[in-house]
Order: sequence, then C-alpha cells, then structure tokens
Amino acid sequence: MSATLASLLHALDPDLRLLLVERLEGPALESSAAANNAGTGHAANCELNYTPQRPDGRIETSKALAINAAFECSLAFWASLAERGLLKPDTFLHQVPHLSLVWGQEDVAFLEQRYRQLKALPAFSAMEWTTDPAEMTDWLPLVMEGRSGDQALAATRIKRGLDVDFGSLTRALLAPLQGSGALKICYGTVVKGLKRQRTEAMTSGDWGIQLQGPSGSWQVQTPFVFLGAGGGALPLLQNSGIPEAADFAGFPVSGQWLVCQRPDLVDRHFAKVYGKAAVGAPPMSVPHLDSRWIDGKRSLLFGPYAGFSSKFLKTGSLFDLPRSVRSTNLVPMLQVGLNNLPLVKYLIAQLRQSETDRIDALRRFLPSAKSDDWSLSVAGQRVQIIKRTPEGSRLQMGTEVVSSADGSLAALLGASPGASTSVPIMLDVLNRCFSQQLATQAWQERLRSLLPFYGQDLNADADLLDQVRRRSDALLGIQSS
Repeated sequence: MSATLASLLHALDPDLRLLLVERLEGPALESSAAANNAGTGHAANCELNYTPQRPDGRIETSKALAINAAFECSLAFWASLAERGLLKPDTFLHQVPHLSLVWGQEDVAFLEQRYRQLKALPAFSAMEWTTDPAEMTDWLPLVMEGRSGDQALAATRIKRGLDVDFGSLTRALLAPLQGSGALKICYGTVVKGLKRQRTEAMTSGDWGIQLQGPSGSWQVQTPFVFLGAGGGALPLLQNSGIPEAADFAGFPVSGQWLVCQRPDLVDRHFAKVYGKAAVGAPPMSVPHLDSRWIDGKRSLLFGPYAGFSSKFLKTGSLFDLPRSVRSTNLVPMLQVGLNNLPLVKYLIAQLRQSETDRIDALRRFLPSAKSDDWSLSVAGQRVQIIKRTPEGSRLQMGTEVVSSADGSLAALLGASPGASTSVPIMLDVLNRCFSQQLATQAWQERLRSLLPFYGQDLNADADLLDQVRRRSDALLGIQSS
C-alpha cells in the first residue's frame, strides 16, 4: 500500500520528496510477501464470501462487482508502469485459472445461482460452469483423484485469473523511486513518537516523527503522514491523537498454511480453488487450494487455518492487543465479542486442531493427500477492524481508510481483499488528503495518463470495461481466454 501511494504521488508530482520508514530489514516482509497469504489477485472470480446468499435465494453481487472493478484499476495502473518500462510483469504476475468448488446438493444449488447471476454481468461473462465429473477431472485432475463417484459436485472457472507476488511487486515499485532520488527508505527503523507540531517555526499541521534506527534517534518533520503498516497501523493511528482514531479497535487473527513443494503434485494442480467457509469463519479463512509462486518457484498452498494471537504483526509483541485498549474502544470490543460468538467458537476450534485435523480438512479438497507431502507454514497476521458507529459497534472484514479532518494524516486498517485493491484505495487517500492538488489540470492529466478511465464506472459501461481489459492484458501479457 505504501509503495503504491509513493508511486502515485511521484507520478503526479515528481518534485515531492518521500520518506518510507520500515521496521524490518527489507520491504514487504510482514504482510505483502506471497507466503503470508498475499498471492491471489482478488477479482471476486471464485471467492464465495464476496457473494452472500440473500433470504430470497438470490445472490448479492454488488461487492463482487466492486472488487472486480477495483482489481481492474490496479491492473491498469501496473500496465501503465509496465508501458513506461518501470515494471516487468513476469517478475510478479502469473496467470492461473480461478475456480470455485462445492459439494453437497445445497451448496451446488448455491453455486449454480451464483453462476447464473454473475454470468449475466459483463465483468464475469467468461465464467464457465460444470457438474460433469469428466470435465472437472480435466480442470482439476489432482482434486478429483480418489473422489467418490456418487458425490454431488459443481465448479465454476474463469481462466483470466492471476497470482500476484505482492512482495516482488512492492520491491519493483520502490526501485525506480529510489533510483530517481525521490524516495529515501529507512530500514530497521521504528516510529517512537508521532506528534502534531504547532510552533511558529513550522507550518501549521506539520507532524514531528521521532525515529529510532540502527544509527540512533532523530526527528523528521512532514506535512503529510500515511500509516500503511498493516496490523501495526492501528497503534500508530492511536498515537497520532487525531479524534478519528477513537472510533477504532482491532481484533487480530493469525493463520497457518499447509505447503507442498513436491514437483509431480505441483505440476498436476494449476489453479486457485476456493470452497465455502465454515459457519462463523472470518473471510480470510475461506478454504482454498492455491497454485502460488513464492520467490519465483511454484508451490501448492492449502488453508488458511485460523488461530488467535494477541500480536498485531507477525513480528510484533504479545502486548499489541492489550496496549491498543482505550476507554473509547473497550466497550465496542466487548460488544463485538458478544455479538460474534460463532467467530469466537470457530477460532477456539481452530486452535485445538491437530495435524490429523488439518490433513482431514485438506482431504476434503484432495482426497488422496498424504501428510508426508505437506508441511506447516505460519502466515501473516491480520487485524480486523472493530468500529464504533451511531448504530452500535461492529466487526468489519474489509479495509478502511481513516484520515484526519485536515487531510494531513491517513491510515489504512483491515485486511481482505487488501493488496489487490491497493490502487483504488490509494486513490481514495489522494481524494481525502490531496484534494486541492488533485483538482488541478496538471494532476488530472497525469492521472488520466496512468488510468485513462479515471472517474468512470467500469461496471456501467461494458465497452469501456472491455477496452480497459484489452489494454491491461496486452501490456501485462495476460491471455484473455
């Protein structure tokens, strides 16, 4: 997210000087790396939690359409950078079909309804459907191996799916900014203080940031701050003291994966396959079997298996959660806990899982799976948003931008769909915090050179959507069919 915002700001105003502060020894090691469950190009092609079923049996498609359009926006931005020679798509982007797979008559009926509604929309017109075991064997040979012939199965497929190594993409976005001198990065550096400066010597609204790095402590002054630290953004937001921070708390959820690197098995499964989540499970716990490229090598990942840790970051502290408790968010946290007992029960059950339990879950996708072929890997931490609203407190499963009234500070909270929608989310930050500059002719022209459809609704114009996809596919090397 921070790298995306830096890229946008540099493209809009090359004279800006940017500082990125990273507490680890390199970029994208905490949440954006492929091994930390940040590898799917989320376009709502196969993620069933983005299309809930209404009481009348119809499928709610609005969220799927919004996420699909958001990912197309990200693709279009990457395509523009590739056109300018600033990105090499094959270093972070791999095409792989996106499939949904369900079993049991009730879920088959749900998936068929989902297919019929989405297929009628231009964004998902390429979706395929099958209940034919022979066709599913062609699509998913490893998944179908050893499966009972009398099991009711159904699957949908979109071939124009993508795996995105967001760790590699982050490094690629930062490299030209550093090369141009527009960006300085301080690795191994933590923010020790974040305070509004109001002395006569400084412009009103400037922030003083106290930093601690390998060479000691120092302070920087800046008119704008973006907090894009994943789970670590909430404590920084609270430390800023802006009134808007009082409405938020966080609920951390940890995760694990089963990973297979056995070449013959990896070669026989080429897809991202999503199933239905268990009752009470958070969205990032939707079970899926992925072809995933990690550091350029293709592997199979299954999971995630959810758990609980009081850390807000994979490399964080067990005191992260208790330190985040304030008088303003304690009651909302308790209310959310009482209102989400199925989630609490689900997490307890996940914590009690044994190796046998995890393999049993895998065998629902891969009946012939052998435990010796899979190893357990710890995923990144996710911090779900707890938000206080006039209607009461609620647990939010998406992402949210929080900004100060004067636009001098913005923070990104939440998780899924995360990195896939990084470009439209950062455009939201620009609209909130750089509205005057964004209204100028210079910024408008530069933004439209990056995103020719900026300001238009892709879901309202099928021809425009087709044009945008054709351009992105040509520049990024994506096969449309």
